[in-house]
Amino acid sequence: MKQQWWHEKRNQEYKCAVEAMKAQLDLSWYSPATRKTYVSMFRQFLRNNYPQPLHQITKTDILQYHLRLIRERKISRSYQNQSINAIKFYAEKVLGHERQYYDLERPPKTNRLPVVLSLKEVQSILSSCNNLKHKAMLTTLYAAGLRVGELLNLKPMDIDSSTMNIWVREGKGVKDRHTLLSPLLLSLLRKYYQQFRPSIYVFEGAPRKAYSASSVIKVLQKAVNHAGIRKKVRPHTLRHSFATHLLENGTNLRYIQTLLGHSSSRTTEIYTHVSTTSLKDVVSPLDLME
Repeated sequence: MKQQWWHEKRNQEYKCAVEAMKAQLDLSWYSPATRKTYVSMFRQFLRNNYPQPLHQITKTDILQYHLRLIRERKISRSYQNQSINAIKFYAEKVLGHERQYYDLERPPKTNRLPVVLSLKEVQSILSSCNNLKHKAMLTTLYAAGLRVGELLNLKPMDIDSSTMNIWVREGKGVKDRHTLLSPLLLSLLRKYYQQFRPSIYVFEGAPRKAYSASSVIKVLQKAVNHAGIRKKVRPHTLRHSFATHLLENGTNLRYIQTLLGHSSSRTTEIYTHVSTTSLKDVVSPLDLME
């Protein structure tokens, strides 16, 4: 009986910890995706330490938990960092503990370049959409360089034809910015609006409800398959392609950074590594032997 009471007390303590974390994430204005990830990571950590009282969990316990994930489950660097950040958030923001540094074995960082489509490939994908709403969504993703969450949060008032800008409200980092509104995109969006008459969001799955990210992925994959493209294409691929094509067309990197909403220019500089325009004029040393 005493053991059952002890387990019930521990379950209640863990449940309260999760609810307190959810509340603090909301108060801190973290994005829905980050809130979901942090809560999931924190719950996994709690399950691993059950039924140890929370006040007895030490820095060593946290280190050992992540070392086990690295060695046994071969987790990625990104997964590890997200898990540590979730636990740090609870300890520092919810409990008010001092900031801690966790000296862990880290898997080697891979510097992978993003997948980028050619102009012809993008055109082929967009031409493969027979559904007006689907075509408008994918065209907006590419033409404005949006993240999928930013696309789904667009409201009709954010399409500003007077300045030819699209306003991105509370993008990544809870920052507002504006990006390009192409005349061709504006024409397409007007046709779309006349037919579908969205009420709250530009793209709605059901009346007054935003379209889902999973549905956008399915729409894009169908178009990619229909276009016969073998590359691994995701909604973010269209954003990468937007930035790369701007760079290849001579747009200043600083302007591209602003349009994408990058805090650091180093993030934007990755597109200089995937652009092939400047490489076309480079001659191989072998050809100099002729």
